[in-house]
Amino acid sequence: MNSLFPKTLIPSTSLSSSTRLTLTLNSLRHFKVHLPRLMSSDSSYRLFQLKLDPLTGNSEWVVIEDNDDLPDCSKEPLLATTSYLDMLNDSCRNKAFRSAIERTVTKPCHVLDIGAGTGLLSMMAARAMGLNGTVTACESYLPMAKLMRKVLHRNSMGKAISLINKRSDELEVGVDIPSRADVLVSEILDSELLGEGLIPTLQHAHDKLLVENPLTVPFRAVTYGQLVESTYLWKLHDLSGIEAKVSDGIHLVPTGSDSIIYVKSRQYPMHCDAIREEIKPLSEPFKIFEFDFWKRPESNGETKVQVQVIDDGNIHAVVSWWVLQLDREGMVFYSTAPRWINSPANIGYRDWCDHWKQCVWFFRGKGMSVSRGEEVLLEATHTETSVSYNLNVQVPKTDTRQHDHNIRDFQLLLSPERIAIYGDSKWRSSVLAAVRNALQGRVNPLCVVVDDSIFLTLLAANLSKTSHVLSLFPGLREKGAQYLENVVKANGFSMDRVEVPEKRKPCLTLHDTHGKKVDMLIGEPYYYANEGMLPWQNLRFWKDRTLLDPILSEDALIMPCKGILKACAMSLPDLWSSRCCLGDVEGFDHSIVNTTLGACGELPAPKEGPFLPFSIWQCGEIKELSEIFTILEFDCSKPISSCHGTAQVKFIEGGTCHGFVLWVDWIMDTDNSIVISTGPEHRYWKQGVKLLSKPVAVGINGCNSNSEYGSTIVEALFEPSSSELILKHAFL
Repeated sequence: MNSLFPKTLIPSTSLSSSTRLTLTLNSLRHFKVHLPRLMSSDSSYRLFQLKLDPLTGNSEWVVIEDNDDLPDCSKEPLLATTSYLDMLNDSCRNKAFRSAIERTVTKPCHVLDIGAGTGLLSMMAARAMGLNGTVTACESYLPMAKLMRKVLHRNSMGKAISLINKRSDELEVGVDIPSRADVLVSEILDSELLGEGLIPTLQHAHDKLLVENPLTVPFRAVTYGQLVESTYLWKLHDLSGIEAKVSDGIHLVPTGSDSIIYVKSRQYPMHCDAIREEIKPLSEPFKIFEFDFWKRPESNGETKVQVQVIDDGNIHAVVSWWVLQLDREGMVFYSTAPRWINSPANIGYRDWCDHWKQCVWFFRGKGMSVSRGEEVLLEATHTETSVSYNLNVQVPKTDTRQHDHNIRDFQLLLSPERIAIYGDSKWRSSVLAAVRNALQGRVNPLCVVVDDSIFLTLLAANLSKTSHVLSLFPGLREKGAQYLENVVKANGFSMDRVEVPEKRKPCLTLHDTHGKKVDMLIGEPYYYANEGMLPWQNLRFWKDRTLLDPILSEDALIMPCKGILKACAMSLPDLWSSRCCLGDVEGFDHSIVNTTLGACGELPAPKEGPFLPFSIWQCGEIKELSEIFTILEFDCSKPISSCHGTAQVKFIEGGTCHGFVLWVDWIMDTDNSIVISTGPEHRYWKQGVKLLSKPVAVGINGCNSNSEYGSTIVEALFEPSSSELILKHAFL
């Protein structure tokens, strides 16, 4: 099979040319928040953004000057990891804002747009006034402000809209804006509603920037909730309860220390429709809070709701959502409710989108046992940026998390997905078998845990009473060491057999191992706080293994011994629609933003859409079109090196192919018998998605028509020196 890569990438191989798909592992982290800026001596603004190399864990700050062009996006679109593209592809949102703005802005006036983004709402307001009024657009994020200038110019709106690159609470009447604004249009909402600073933004605007009794779009927001039972949701937070059902001898959460590992008490965004069959409603929907945009909100609020139980069960969580009333008359609405909620006809349902989800609040422990007809008292509290819940009932709780004040300083904060993985009996038994096999026949082994796995640390020390375990904990650091000190006794060993380096070092030496070479180098691999990254960015394990090569013994065991890059061609209509190229958005040309926002579609060469991390099972309508196939292998038993692989796969289902889903299966033993997969069927990991520029019709075992393809060739190249995974494909 001929390669799809050019000769410059793979020497001594005959290759043809084609469009290249590139993933840059040196990723920039971006957030749709107010970022800090410094004023330089020449009064131009500077923005600092964090650039992270996942293969080394190192990071550096990159400076973006106000007078610079946007950084080159040929390899990685600057704003691909933000929610801007998904929002702009949300036609229900766009139509609702357009309708409400046209109903509200009916004559020339002063309109203020806070968090203007690409300027869509500003342009809607300017158009509604016939370009006769005043529109001030406030956008604090410098790269987005630069992009907005281009959008305004493309739509001949540059003179109609005054763009200010500041936070709204930095604006001053008479300095930045000519007068107080008559109308506020803004969309500074997240899945929880308050997380982007809605309340303090509205407070400052009403105090300093708006006239008395202003018009606003949106007009009002109302949050709703529903009590639910769900074993899946329970497994995301109650490691103590889950571990009680596991009998492998490892106690991540010893008896009496239930809170030593915990998830943060907060609302977690989630596509709850994806787990509809695993959710049992225990109440009807109920109203929680109401926020009026047209008046100054309070910083804090409390409410108590008497909720009647409609079925027997255990209350594990509150599922919440919000409904926007965008106009004063109550004619235009937008809702984030799950589809099982019977919404009024004038609200309706939106298409799948990723920027606004439902939220889930976990109740501690195993949940609260309730019976049909019973009433429970739900207490809800909001601060300026979040909402929290508490159940206060007249019946005793079946279980609550114990709070041991003696261990408060040693608690580990983990993600819900990490909690679920540590509680998964199949995962635990697979890892246990791999470590037990690795330890067989080894006397006084030195075992180095290179990642942040507390489970592997406890396992290695527990299974071998003569082992010495050195855990690097690159992310957990001293928190990991303090945690171990509090659980070693419950796991049958003492801290004199476990060591955590006090300081992070670029590379261990024999001095650090007390002159002894490493017999076992192991990892899951798992790096703390990296769950949102692409799955192959855990190749940091391979990089770490290479750096430690000088201190490995001749027969050192490496676990995992290899990683296998797997893929599947899939139909992903909802995800593709949310990430596709923009053209006309409610009458305004947005095609200029596609490259910067990481859109998939007909981009100018050599621009292309990026790989992005998604939990595929939460991506709306999905369908596998091909068998799962192997593209290439990463041999961790050897130092890190370039890897190249090719696969040709036939389609097993007809349909429309929107892209490829990729993940890594980690082979934990040399017999290839123990595999930890991070594929779509395992819901606690994210996969990497590469969307096609244009969907392709495919058929089964050959073309059923001239317009269908029967198979595809996929080729991948990993180059550690540039930290890039490059993927190419061709349909046949």
